[in-house]
Amino acid sequence: MITVEHALNHILKSVSTLGTEKINILDALGRVLTEDVYAPRNIPPHDNSAMDGYALTAEDTMGASEESPLFFEVIEDIPAGYLPQKIVGFAEASKIMTGALMPEGADAVVPIEDTELEEGRVKISQDLSIGTNVRYSGEDVTEGECVLVTGTVIRPAEIGMLSSLGRSFIKVHRKPLVAILASGDELIDIDGVPAPEKIINSNSYSIAAQVTECGGIPLHLGIARDTREDITAQFREALRADIIVSSAGVSVGDYDFVGDAMQDLHISVDFHTVAQRPGKPFTFGTMGAIPVFGLPGNPVSSMVSFEQYVRPTMLKMTGYTKLFRRTVQAVLKEDITKKKGLRYFLRAIVTTDNDTYSVVTTGAQGSGILKSMVRANGIMVLPEELTTVKAGNTVTVQLIDNLFEQTDTPGYL
Repeated sequence: MITVEHALNHILKSVSTLGTEKINILDALGRVLTEDVYAPRNIPPHDNSAMDGYALTAEDTMGASEESPLFFEVIEDIPAGYLPQKIVGFAEASKIMTGALMPEGADAVVPIEDTELEEGRVKISQDLSIGTNVRYSGEDVTEGECVLVTGTVIRPAEIGMLSSLGRSFIKVHRKPLVAILASGDELIDIDGVPAPEKIINSNSYSIAAQVTECGGIPLHLGIARDTREDITAQFREALRADIIVSSAGVSVGDYDFVGDAMQDLHISVDFHTVAQRPGKPFTFGTMGAIPVFGLPGNPVSSMVSFEQYVRPTMLKMTGYTKLFRRTVQAVLKEDITKKKGLRYFLRAIVTTDNDTYSVVTTGAQGSGILKSMVRANGIMVLPEELTTVKAGNTVTVQLIDNLFEQTDTPGYL
């Protein structure tokens, strides 16, 4: 039996990032760039107006005020998307829309709401500076600039920038195909006929959802019967994937054949137990570059083990450098006893009051109580050396629910 640290470090050292694929930017959200992106031109390409208003020469407005307004002759209208036709001269102005090119001779824009139009002349009641309400060519991006670097995680802002650069396709790390195996004569699929001795195969669905959340592509391979031959055949089919995740059959019972199947296919098994609860029976091995995870059959054990090991593995393979959930220090609101020598991952409810976090367990922590995961927005992590933790002590909690970071009111109001 090895420690959690040993298991995690070994797994992450065993895997490498996946190759590159070229995709449309509308499919790129959350993906990781594998190329540097350079600007082929300035953005904006030309000086343009930041306001609907009047383009004029700033020097001509010197001395203008509410008490002593100046009047400028309007010589043309410049809609966005059209070229100016006239040069702005002394005491002249061109009506201009937001984004329209600045006409020659103009170097400032007065907002339309600060003006009055009287018989073809616009009244200016303020002294403008050069560049007022003007967006200059290249003020966002300059030609040749490296705008996005390899390793960037694509967010909506990056997609907007790529479109501004005229890049409809980019190169990113490809998504991993994750084969999901389940085994057990007691299992039926979600629409199977219920019977007292049967259990719905929920693990494959929760694992598939976890795979999707991590940016992977789940490949369901169905339920294998509890025979060495059936499980081996299922593993053989799974070898076309980038990652293999098997649920159940990794213990030492008479019908736990996952280890045998891995041996039959010459899958190297590196370890099969980890000093943790839940998830002590946990197998990891490799088949060439394919990591193979044998998760426990109990639904909570399966999901917790996925969180701790499969999730960071998938993120590394897809090019992420930040692989782990955020952790916080929280004040425990109940007493907890545990077995020494095992790291506990307890499903927990985290709350916050200003900058202080508090935490309680979700209730009963049995590895078959899936409701403990449903209620959880965090996983409380208790180290191996502890046997008791008292209310009032500070503990480490992984935040597993992204909604936890959201609030019901904006923080700036």
